[in-house]
Parts: sequence; C-alpha cells; structure tokens
Amino acid sequence: MTLPAALRMAEVSGAEALWLVEGSSLGRLVYAQREQTVVRPARHVWEYGRLIVRAPVQAAVVPEVVTYQVDEIRVAAGTGWTVTLSGPAEVIDDPNEAAHHRRTLAGWTHGPHDTVLRIHPKTVTGFRLARAVG
Repeated sequence: MTLPAALRMAEVSGAEALWLVEGSSLGRLVYAQREQTVVRPARHVWEYGRLIVRAPVQAAVVPEVVTYQVDEIRVAAGTGWTVTLSGPAEVIDDPNEAAHHRRTLAGWTHGPHDTVLRIHPKTVTGFRLARAVG
C-alpha cells in the first residue's frame, strides 16, 4: 500500500504571479458590502500594469479598495496555482473605453449590474500548488 504524496504550497515572486494572472481570463472580485464579504465571478485582462475587470456588480457599490482572486487548480492532480491581488479600484466610466472592454470581456449580466473596473494592484501574492517530491 502506498501513501498519497503530500501536497504543498510554494510562494512565487510577484512577477511570476502577475504572469500567471496575465495568462488567465477568469477570476473573482471580492469586496465588503454592508459588513459582509461579496464574491462575484469576473473576467479580466492585464493591460499596461493594471487589471481590467468586468464583473456583475453595481458601480455604485464598488469600494475604493478591492481584492481580486485568480486560480487554476487541477483537483485530481493536486497541482495548480492561486494569485490574490488587492488595491484601489476605479469604475471605467469613459463610454468608449467601457464599450471596448465589454466587447472583449464576456460578461454574465447586462445593464446596471455590469461594471468594468480598473484595479491598481498594490499587493500581489501567489502560490504554486504541487505534490511534494518524496
């Protein structure tokens, strides 16, 4: 009988974490609203050192600082990665810029709950998930 390999998390550099985020397109916008944590699925693109996010949230409730979480986890293999970014967020209210991002980032809703944000990451943490080498 063989024991399953132990799982481990290894922290990655900020540059590698951003590279992982840049290579993905789906994440979660996380913020506080009325003393509760809200998590919304979102699409994103890394552009000029900023994260552009399209999420099903009302622009009026987006706080000054948000967290964005991205991961790619292969459960059966016990491998993958996870990255969390936090920083100031601003609603993109220029109609042309917002329309461009709505065309290029698929959304879940349309209308007042369809917001495009620009996040300026101040903290970035990332981890690779792997099986420990025995």
